[in-house]
Amino acid sequence: MLVQNARHTADERPTLLLVDDDDAFRRVLGRALERRGYAVSVAANVEAAVLKAQAQPPEYAVVDLKMPGESGLFLIRKLIDLDPNTRVVMLTGYASIATAIEAIKLGAIHYLAKPCDADEVVAALNKSSEGDAATAVADSPLSVDRLEWEHIQRVLGEHQGNVSATARALKMHRRTLQRKLGKRPSRE
Repeated sequence: MLVQNARHTADERPTLLLVDDDDAFRRVLGRALERRGYAVSVAANVEAAVLKAQAQPPEYAVVDLKMPGESGLFLIRKLIDLDPNTRVVMLTGYASIATAIEAIKLGAIHYLAKPCDADEVVAALNKSSEGDAATAVADSPLSVDRLEWEHIQRVLGEHQGNVSATARALKMHRRTLQRKLGKRPSRE
């Protein structure tokens, strides 16, 4: 399915920047997106992505949240500053309410938790930015483990990612916090 956009002609493919530090995931998703009609360029970190975007601002971007160095949140701001029409989707294996809110506030049009497939990414890239009032509401509240994860992520965001300051704010030993941050959140 070739995506049509006013910024390219019918014989050009829309440009998409895929940024993820996982080589295998980046390679597989990149090929899948190319098969779906995108001209994909890839980067493994924010610094490389910024250089590519400065050379040619992409029409679309798929950005991982957690990478070595700067986070994907920083990259969203850079991409939108370069071209406010870039449609950015944030992907993460460390989904939290706090980072989802920040991604949207910074200009992302959608936020997807890994694992996801190329069809979900394409749907997110083409989804209206107006929101969907018909989105299903969960039948049960979040688990205690998930609530703890969300709270830690919110406090970590308030302290600009500083683990030591976050540990002090949570009245928790820094190593305990680092151990909790190293775990993936529960799916509930």
